[in-house]
Amino acid sequence: MSDAKQDHFAETDAAEEAVTPEAEPAGETLDEVEALRIERDDLKDRLLRTLAESENVRKRADRDRREAEKYGGTRIVRDLLPVYDALRRALNSAADAQGAAADAALVEGVELTLRELLKVLTKHGVTPIVPEVGDRFDPENHEAMFEAPVPGTKAGDILQVMAEGFLLHDRLVRPAQVGVSSNTAG
Repeated sequence: MSDAKQDHFAETDAAEEAVTPEAEPAGETLDEVEALRIERDDLKDRLLRTLAESENVRKRADRDRREAEKYGGTRIVRDLLPVYDALRRALNSAADAQGAAADAALVEGVELTLRELLKVLTKHGVTPIVPEVGDRFDPENHEAMFEAPVPGTKAGDILQVMAEGFLLHDRLVRPAQVGVSSNTAG
């Protein structure tokens, strides 16, 4: 073989030795594998937590959307209640004035308007709270406007109803305004 060929083979062998990695000790490879397993487990745990959090956000957004649909009309209901009260007072005044020259057509018109308003409110989930005189006071649905010791009544009996209350689905929009007996003698 010529010297040029021997030099070429020697250079090729040297280049191959430089490219060929040296064998790593077995302990370092195991450490790397264990480190990769730990990293994989950590990433898997973070992924599962992220998926759970995104599911919770989706559920919360869905619940908020349903609640907004159900209770979104609370402000307009509160704004309409004075109209209801005014119509109710007009009917009560007309009933008191029946002996006088109460216009039957006007009373009928107010009654129809009040019924239509109540029908619209009911259609949208509003229900009136209509306590009667003698019912028990319920702090969940009634607001005591006054207390008076009235003979023949028990403490907590409703003496007078000033205004009806209203619920929007299961939420109190306005409590019924009532007068309550404070008679402890029973």
